Amino acid sequence: MRLLRRLPRLPRLRRLRHLPRPRTLRARLTAGLVVLLAVSCAAVGVAAVVELDGFLTGRLDQQLQQTGPSFPQSLEHGKYKPSDRDGDEHGDTRRQAAGTFGARLLRGKVTNAALIPSGADPDLTVALTARDREALAALPVDGRGHTVHLASIGAYRLLAWPGRDGDVLVTGLPLEPVRATVHRLELVAAAVFGLALAAAGVAGALWVRWSLRPLSRVAATAARVSELPLASGEVALPPRAPESDPRGEVGRMAAAFNRMLGHVEDALTKRHASEERLRTFAADASHELRTPVASVRGHAELALLHPGPVPPEITRALQRIAAESSRMGEMVDDLLLLARLDAGRPLESHPVDLTHLVLDAVTDARAAGPDHRWTLDLPEDPVTVTGDTHRLQQVLANLLANARLHTPAGTKVTVTLATDGARTVLQVHDDGPGIPPDIQPGVFERFTRAEHRRRADASGGGAGLGLSIVAAVVEAHGGTVTVESRPGATSFTVELAATATP
Repeated sequence: MRLLRRLPRLPRLRRLRHLPRPRTLRARLTAGLVVLLAVSCAAVGVAAVVELDGFLTGRLDQQLQQTGPSFPQSLEHGKYKPSDRDGDEHGDTRRQAAGTFGARLLRGKVTNAALIPSGADPDLTVALTARDREALAALPVDGRGHTVHLASIGAYRLLAWPGRDGDVLVTGLPLEPVRATVHRLELVAAAVFGLALAAAGVAGALWVRWSLRPLSRVAATAARVSELPLASGEVALPPRAPESDPRGEVGRMAAAFNRMLGHVEDALTKRHASEERLRTFAADASHELRTPVASVRGHAELALLHPGPVPPEITRALQRIAAESSRMGEMVDDLLLLARLDAGRPLESHPVDLTHLVLDAVTDARAAGPDHRWTLDLPEDPVTVTGDTHRLQQVLANLLANARLHTPAGTKVTVTLATDGARTVLQVHDDGPGIPPDIQPGVFERFTRAEHRRRADASGGGAGLGLSIVAAVVEAHGGTVTVESRPGATSFTVELAATATP
């Protein structure tokens, strides 16, 4: 019973909701096992304590029934005297255990009360408080034991009988031995169950870890797959997760995961083969188209050089053929370059004076776009990088052409070059109308063109390959290119690895 009174109250249980919860499956299974075992141990402990308490209390009631009211009868009419402790014809205490309590009540009032001491003290009187007298007066006379706490002597198991003269005789035994035994059982049960829970927690953690080893291997394989670049190129998937018993949940999951990896590998293989076929086709087609396009352009230019009279309509048509063939030739060259970069063909690698390239590119852009304002922000010392001179020059030309073609006249274009010894940063900034937000995520993709160009009066233009060539060339040099755009401020930033000036 004492253990039940020590159980936490409901508000304390509510505080458990704020305790940290285990996050991994292994920790949850171990915690669940320990909690279930703890609940089982608590149920067994409570049942044992309650049963022992009831059993010992029942033994007290039996002992009281066996001894009967002999001790309180000796107090009837004041016949018992301290000298009678050894027993006489009026009262016998030799059969009474030490601590036995006796009392006589008449008309609801205590007339006599005595307690058999454990020592040699002949004084058996007890000084009862008013509350003790009220508790004795309220004791039912039903021949059954009742637990009453008397302030003067402690908790007692009391039994009341009707006397011969209309009085009530009460006898009782102390509950302290019973409670001491129950308390000892509580301590022993707590110690044993605590050790059992600790051992079960350790053993359960090891068992759960051993049982979930196949699942851990599946998770490790999934983690390795998640680190692979699956967007493009040939992908080699890691070895499959080891399969366990297919009759278990973990075994079925491992088998399903391996089948999924097989399907993913087949899809990636087919995708890579398709990319290779498309890349080969683009390279072959671009290579084959260069000769006829150059031939068409040459014939158109040759026809324009004819000295005889040519109708204006024919001249205009020949001029358009030459212009479009020139534009088609540039497009074919761009496609061929992208195909070569996709195939991973290495570029030239030697020191390149990037400052000199920026000066030449801005000079060419100023000549092509005199209605724009071109400014430079260059460091005092030359900036050198390792790469392909022609391709880096193409990056600068494409970025400046993009700023020139897609911004209105009077736009200010600033080219900034800086280095910190480890990285070189090239930025092309303009204060034009900006790139539409829906175009920005795919601005470096091939054939990306805005329906509404940044420059309202722009006409013609390329096929949307300029910025894709910039991204491919910069990536081939081990760098990155990003764009930030809003109305009035558009910046393309290229970062490359810097090298020492030769």
